[in-house]
Amino acid sequence: MQVDTIILGAGAAGLMCAAHCGGRVLVVDHAKKPGEKIRISGGGRCNFTNTGCEPQNFLSSNPHFAKSALARYTPWDFVSLVSEHGIAWHEKTLGQLFCDDSAQQIVDMLTGMVAAAGAEIWMRTAVRGVEASGAGYTVSLDRGGAAVQVQAGRVVVATGGKSIPKMGATGLAYDIARQFGLAVTDTRPALVPFTFPEGRFAPLSGVALPVRGQAATGPSFDEALLFTHRGLSGPTVLQLSSYWREGEPVTIDLLPGRDAMAALRDERARAGRRGLARALSTLVPARLADALTEDLGLPGNLADMSDKVLDGVAARLHSWQVTPGGTEGYRTAEVTLGGVDTDGLSSQTMEAKAAPGLYFIGESVDVTGWLGGYNFQWAWASAMAAARAIGG
Repeated sequence: MQVDTIILGAGAAGLMCAAHCGGRVLVVDHAKKPGEKIRISGGGRCNFTNTGCEPQNFLSSNPHFAKSALARYTPWDFVSLVSEHGIAWHEKTLGQLFCDDSAQQIVDMLTGMVAAAGAEIWMRTAVRGVEASGAGYTVSLDRGGAAVQVQAGRVVVATGGKSIPKMGATGLAYDIARQFGLAVTDTRPALVPFTFPEGRFAPLSGVALPVRGQAATGPSFDEALLFTHRGLSGPTVLQLSSYWREGEPVTIDLLPGRDAMAALRDERARAGRRGLARALSTLVPARLADALTEDLGLPGNLADMSDKVLDGVAARLHSWQVTPGGTEGYRTAEVTLGGVDTDGLSSQTMEAKAAPGLYFIGESVDVTGWLGGYNFQWAWASAMAAARAIGG
């Protein structure tokens, strides 16, 4: 079989590229259905982009690499596309845009666009090998047990990273990159909950509150924290996990934007006979207040606590440090940090410098966004960069 372009991966980036690159296009994927990670994203409503998307919202060995693609295909370009297809959407918080109805609408939009462009999608099709041949590439496939060879002028690798292996995620993109002489940076789970030994926070499971979190490096994040049976989760923790490294502590401000010392002094003046746990329960959830009081080892009434003692309590509230034992790993990670080294790719076209006609887009590349629609925007933008280069 002969095609102009074969796209490996029928996820967000692969479908977007197939809809726009022109010519005879074949998309292949070993999954049962296209766009499965789109379908489950955003609680089933797909956080498809973020209005505040900027290069600083991404992690990469080269922080400048993503600038070109992101500038040439913006969140508002994708919003226009969504609106043109009659998909109602809303902004939730922090610039995050979601479908009003269902993430399946985004999948249907993309697959419809692929069909309208005359491209084919083969699902349940595994890639067995990619070889350079003549003026292009030979891709060996297993389609339902039958061996198929496809000759293509170009190959676009959009197979993603290692996150959520139960959905079929593999390191195929990295294997292909190395085969053609491209480096791959260290990869690790990102946007993933922290775990702690011995069920440290199990008694607090289900407790949630707004916090400000900070890893040893990187920015701080003002979002929610959630205690789980295994450790810590919630948007703040997922964001911090991209910056965290083993053995490092994370610092949590349990009362961001408030003066804990002033609140404790006011409570002492108002109800000095109360114990510390009761006072803290006016500031944080009651179960957390009990756990903090036990951890601090401060029995007795507020009236008996000096300013120095209360200042220590306030400091703990604003700078609570914990050291995770690890993360939940690729099993629940939303994305993979790291990937195909950007030094080997053109930022304008996503084409491999050492292998003309070979492109890497989306999560397979060493460009990882924050939580909140940024990774989808990178999928759309990188896919469009490749599609425009392929379509001339």
